[in-house]
Amino acid sequence: MKKYNDRKTVIKKLLNITDREFSDEELIGQLTDTSLAENNGEKEKVSFGQRAADAVARFAGSWAFIFSFIGVMVVWMAVNVILATNAFDAYPFILLNLVLSCIAAVQAPLIMMSQNRQEAKDRKRAENDYKINLKSELVIDELYKKIEQIEKNQKEILKKLDGKTE
Repeated sequence: MKKYNDRKTVIKKLLNITDREFSDEELIGQLTDTSLAENNGEKEKVSFGQRAADAVARFAGSWAFIFSFIGVMVVWMAVNVILATNAFDAYPFILLNLVLSCIAAVQAPLIMMSQNRQEAKDRKRAENDYKINLKSELVIDELYKKIEQIEKNQKEILKKLDGKTE
């Protein structure tokens, strides 16, 4: 039942709910000329926080981040081991642990925000794909009916021609 309602809604949108009766050719023309998909390519307004979340997610998911992070940790530990008694963060590296926890606490929500934005984009793209596929299905159904009608007419013409030749 839901599929039928979706089709009905799309057909109403496609035909702009006019009171005018369409011939088959006009209906197919109206269906093919009607744009259903929304333009995903246009620039949306993105806040500073959203841009920051996207940038953090892009960098945090890269090899550059992993190698630089490992490098900073190795340098931190090496400096503190070499300085020994004068170290600003002696062996159990409690300050390093705190820094790592703080980075994770800030980084995780930023990555989640970026993923939520990407999910919204994907949902909109999937909705557009569904509308386009439904429109294509309707147009193909109409074309199939037209072809069946043409085939039926040709068979009738052949019967009449065969009847005249005998």
